[in-house]
Amino acid sequence: PAAVRRKFGDEYQAVGLARGGARRQRQRFVDKNGRCNVQHGNLGGETSRYLSDLFTTLVDLKWRWNLFIFILTYTVAWLFMASMWWVIAYMRGDLNKAHDDSYTPCVANVYNFPSAFLFFIETEATIGYGYRYITDKCPEGIILFLFQSILGSIVDAFLIGCMFIKMSQPKKRAETLMFSEHAAISMRDGKLTLMFRVGNLRNSHMVSAQIRCKLLKSRQTPEGEFLPLDQLELDVGFSTGADQLFLVSPLTICHVIDAKSPFYDLSQRSMQTEQFEIVVILEGIVETTGMTCQARTSYTEDEVLWGHRFFPVISLEEGFFKVDYSQFHATFEVPTPPYSVKEQEEMLLMSSPLIAPAVSDSKERNNSVECLDGLDDVGTKLPSKLQKITGREDFPKKLLRMSSTTSEKAYSMGDLPMKLQRISSVPGNSEEKLVSKTPKMLSDPMSQSVAELPPKLQKLSGGGRLEGNLPPKLRKMNSDRFT
Repeated sequence: PAAVRRKFGDEYQAVGLARGGARRQRQRFVDKNGRCNVQHGNLGGETSRYLSDLFTTLVDLKWRWNLFIFILTYTVAWLFMASMWWVIAYMRGDLNKAHDDSYTPCVANVYNFPSAFLFFIETEATIGYGYRYITDKCPEGIILFLFQSILGSIVDAFLIGCMFIKMSQPKKRAETLMFSEHAAISMRDGKLTLMFRVGNLRNSHMVSAQIRCKLLKSRQTPEGEFLPLDQLELDVGFSTGADQLFLVSPLTICHVIDAKSPFYDLSQRSMQTEQFEIVVILEGIVETTGMTCQARTSYTEDEVLWGHRFFPVISLEEGFFKVDYSQFHATFEVPTPPYSVKEQEEMLLMSSPLIAPAVSDSKERNNSVECLDGLDDVGTKLPSKLQKITGREDFPKKLLRMSSTTSEKAYSMGDLPMKLQRISSVPGNSEEKLVSKTPKMLSDPMSQSVAELPPKLQKLSGGGRLEGNLPPKLRKMNSDRFT
């Protein structure tokens, strides 16, 4: 009934939406912006390795943590050094005799902790207002001043260098490198090809730009080991040098699907059940800074469009080429067979002409050559009378050559039309004259060769097999030879 169909139709639609939502929300290994969704846990005692490389650890932190550590470090260092100056003044009694003109303190005009803190800041920042200064009656102050200079230089080099590297990191350069939102599979140059597009928004070039592709797919080995993220290399022109990019205008990167490709058995139908992720890595040197930059993105099976091609984005204007980035992600459908490359090759082999005649022809030729080599010794062992009758000692070899040539020509002419057989049977040389006298197709090459023997030899052989009238010893020798 219609009510039942509607009910099941709604249920199937809900299930389909749920499955589609689950597929769209499938966890990615690499996000579209290049961030890797990997978290390291249960490190145990390995966390000390981060402290051994403290500079890289600070650079890898987020900006809010970098600013917090920067401010905290300077604040603690200033308070500590100001406290050291205040302790020296307190231990010497300079705080109580600060207004005594006849007394020479360690640091002039330091009366309390704020004045000691101001003295440290003036010394550290080399401002030097001239109101507070160290006197020559304080050796401990001179030593503290040297320690303050060394410690301040180390802290400045570490924190300022960390902030400079953090600001000049080439990660932001990757923001101006674009990847197409989808990848496409269609025919190009007669081959099924996986394609995606790469672009550079800046006028500055990427020096020595190189692109690589990885296919992430789970598989199980013959030994039963399950690999959840098996990485396979996708050839995007490594053998031809096409992976080295001159990234001035948007480029379409191609991966030809052939027998060596992991997508050899991928069809439009199988894409609905497959789960894979294509990770694209673009590396190059930033022209302005000389630092290496890496941009990443990925395409899941839902983002690979079968039977699509990218719109052209480059047009020739007056004196320059114009790139229209509004069509950078746009694709359009093109006629593409829904079969995999493996299926196409199998269908092509089934529809192609049979190659069995050629194979049998080559086998017959090899057999005839082997027979010639085997009969050389037999011809030399014939009786002298038979050799004199034939008039030629190498008769068996010539006879087999003539018979093999005749059988080959008869076999090759058997598949031709009658008119073409008549034209091709016109004698052109001495061997073709001999062949034209014999039947076109003989089931037994030896019977054909006997038909071409001289009359005397035919009488001796009885018009049939040559072994019939041979002496018993020769027949026995020939039978042992051929068996």
